[in-house]
Amino acid sequence: MFTEHYTMSIDGQAVTGAESFEIINPATAAAFSSAPDCTQAELDAAVQSAREAQAAWGALPIDERKACLLALSGKIAEHSEMLARLLVKEQGKPFPDAMADVMGGAFWLAETAKLDLPEHVSEESEERRAVTRYDPVGVVAGLVPWNFPIILAMFKVAPALLAGNTMILKPAPTTPLTTLRIGELAREVFPAGVLNVVSGGDRLGPWLTAHKGIDKISFTGSTETGKRVMATAAPDLKRITLELGGNDAAIVMPDVDVEAVAKNLFWAAFKNAGQICIATKRMYIHEDIYEPLKAAIVEYAKTVKVGDGADQGSQIGPVQNNRQYERVLELIQDAKDKGYDFLVGGDASQAPGYFVPVTILDNPPEDARIVQEEQFGPILPLMKFSDLDTVIGRANASEYGLGASVWSTDIERAEEIASQLQAGTIWINESQHLSPHAAFGGKKQSGIGVEGGLDGLLEFTSAKTIFTRFKPAEIA
Repeated sequence: MFTEHYTMSIDGQAVTGAESFEIINPATAAAFSSAPDCTQAELDAAVQSAREAQAAWGALPIDERKACLLALSGKIAEHSEMLARLLVKEQGKPFPDAMADVMGGAFWLAETAKLDLPEHVSEESEERRAVTRYDPVGVVAGLVPWNFPIILAMFKVAPALLAGNTMILKPAPTTPLTTLRIGELAREVFPAGVLNVVSGGDRLGPWLTAHKGIDKISFTGSTETGKRVMATAAPDLKRITLELGGNDAAIVMPDVDVEAVAKNLFWAAFKNAGQICIATKRMYIHEDIYEPLKAAIVEYAKTVKVGDGADQGSQIGPVQNNRQYERVLELIQDAKDKGYDFLVGGDASQAPGYFVPVTILDNPPEDARIVQEEQFGPILPLMKFSDLDTVIGRANASEYGLGASVWSTDIERAEEIASQLQAGTIWINESQHLSPHAAFGGKKQSGIGVEGGLDGLLEFTSAKTIFTRFKPAEIA
């Protein structure tokens, strides 16, 4: 089934690659494998194969394309344990979370296959008919981050291929291996050239996004990198979808059940070691419950096991890579230097690897870096509020607008608060739930375009309207 080494998938063939680079296990900070480092020539071959395959793939009846998505979903599920164990090694997350990532990808493929491309008739008269249909864009570049390598890849693969496009899929340089294995599975499902999977270091992304043979870019990652992607797309006016950073605020109202909600609030911030674009990054708690809820969250935090994702019982793994690890430690040191109060954590782990203990700060000022910047790690500032209008203003005072959450037993009031928050997705009494049947995207500097649902599917299409006049117009 699988090759001995990890291979790229180009034009339906296994490509070992002329060059390679090491892959680090973040739990040990040591290399454990290597991946092909795609060259310019290999990338050109992948793009060429995608261009040659697109017309025939786009011409297939959509039901046949759906069947291929379902087949890949089934193969991922069949090999889910192997894929999840590999993902633990390269990404660091605990095995149950890795399995959720893998099976989430399978689920996204299967559910996206239930969608259909619409046909909109805007005029139907004796004189004329106007019909808008949605054609594939062409060749899509999908660039995937390291925090959820599989499900976020399928956010792109599923709608792009369903719409009739072909694709070049590029996983992050620190987490390519599981995606390469899925590429090997996909070679048994799709015609040659439909889904090409390439891996590489920091040079590959700019090559791909600037490539003349790419018609659309779908990128998930940081806002700063998203700006560079947008700049490389500009010369050719490539279509873009950008799902970028977030600094999601949670507003916790005084009517919540403190003991019941503390655990959910903790995981809203610390799931995947806080490395989620839609994780709670700032938590505003009403002053009436601030002290008891703060205590409940801290007590629960002390029960959570941080460790190697391969170890049974680990609930939070390491930060995924050294660059992000250093960034998280820098934010912790800044908070120490400013004299902010730490409720738990704050000291570097002595374990090998990129481990950061769960760290919670007590009511830092609004202008603190840990409040204003996206930490993308296991650090959370708790902050007190008294006036609702003021805290909505504080929540909205950010360059980001990806997600937010409201926690209250008064649903009507919570929905009113949600309507005033400047974010693309708002959760009430939960966090981070996404659906392949609902649009997900950000406001402000959190992105352009959406993923998920019909809106996300249409991001991979180009509208074409055909006007048909039944009788020639009479010329005066």
